[in-house]
Amino acid sequence: MSPGIPSFGTGSTFAHTYSIVARDESTGEIGAGVQSHWFSVGTVVPWALAGVGAVVTQSFTNPAFGPQGLELLSQGVPPQEAVARMVRADGGRDFRQLAVIDRSGRTCAYTGSKCVAEAGHICGHNFSVQANMMLSDRVWPKMAEAFEGSEGPLAERIMTVLEAAESVGGDVRGRQSAAILVVKAEGTGSVWKDRVVDLRVDDHAEPLKEMRRLLRVHRAYESMDAGDAAMEKGNMASSLECYSKAESLFPGNEEMVFWHAVALANNGRFEESVPLFRKTFAKNPNWKLMLGRLVPSGMLKLGQEQIGTLLRD
Repeated sequence: MSPGIPSFGTGSTFAHTYSIVARDESTGEIGAGVQSHWFSVGTVVPWALAGVGAVVTQSFTNPAFGPQGLELLSQGVPPQEAVARMVRADGGRDFRQLAVIDRSGRTCAYTGSKCVAEAGHICGHNFSVQANMMLSDRVWPKMAEAFEGSEGPLAERIMTVLEAAESVGGDVRGRQSAAILVVKAEGTGSVWKDRVVDLRVDDHAEPLKEMRRLLRVHRAYESMDAGDAAMEKGNMASSLECYSKAESLFPGNEEMVFWHAVALANNGRFEESVPLFRKTFAKNPNWKLMLGRLVPSGMLKLGQEQIGTLLRD
C-alpha cells in the first residue's frame, strides 16, 4: 500500500472508479459494469449471482462486501438493510463506496464521507450508479440518464452507461481496465451456466473501446452457437442466418467461416461448403490439417473423394 493510503486489513484495493449495478425489467437479468484507472478492476469490484442480485465495492474496496452482500440478498435481506449491516461492521466505512441491487430491482448505495472527490451515487428502480475520484460531479448523473434512456440487452445498456461516464470526463486519472458481468434471472445451481456475459479488460489504453469490441465478439459467438443449435434441429434457414450474423459481427475470423463450412458439409450441402473451406485455407493453411483430423473423430462426415476436392489447389 502506498504511503498515506489507509489499510484496513480487508485486502483493500485502491480502485477509485465509476460503476453500475442494474436489472433488465423484461428478462430479469442482473449485472454490473465498471471502469477504473487501476489494473484488473473486474477481479475485485463487480459481483453477481443469478436469481439473487449484484454488488459493487469500490473506492478503497472491501472485497468481502461481494460475497457478504450476495449472501444477505440470498437470505431475503433487502438491499438497504444489507448495505447498512456491511457498512456498520466495517472499520474503513468512511473510505468505502458500495452498491447493491436485488432480483426485484431494489437498490441501495453508500458513499463514505472520505471518498475522494468528486464522489457520489444515484439509486433508482433497476439501477444504481456510483463514482469517486471523478473529473467532475457530472459523471454519475450522466450515467443515470444514460441507463434510463437506453434500450436493448442489459450488457449493451451497461456498456452505454460506462461510455456516458467517459463522455463527461470519467476518472480524473484516466482509464486502464473495465469489466461487465451479467447473470440470468434464475439460477441453475451451475455458476458457469448462469453467466450471460462475463468480460474483462485488465490493462488497456482504451479499455471501453476494447470492451465494446469484445462485446461484439461475444455476440458473434452467441450467433454461432445459435446457428449450430438450429442446424442440429434441421432448420437450415435459421442456421445460415445466424452464421451470417456472426460473420458480420466478427469479420475476418476464419474459424467462424470454417465451422460454418463444416455444418454445411455435414448437412448434405457440400458444394456450398467448398468456397468457405477454401477461404479459410487461403488465410491459414493449418485449417487443411484440421480438416483431415475431423474425419476420424466423426466431426466431419465427408468421403475421401470430397476431401480430395477440398485439398486440391
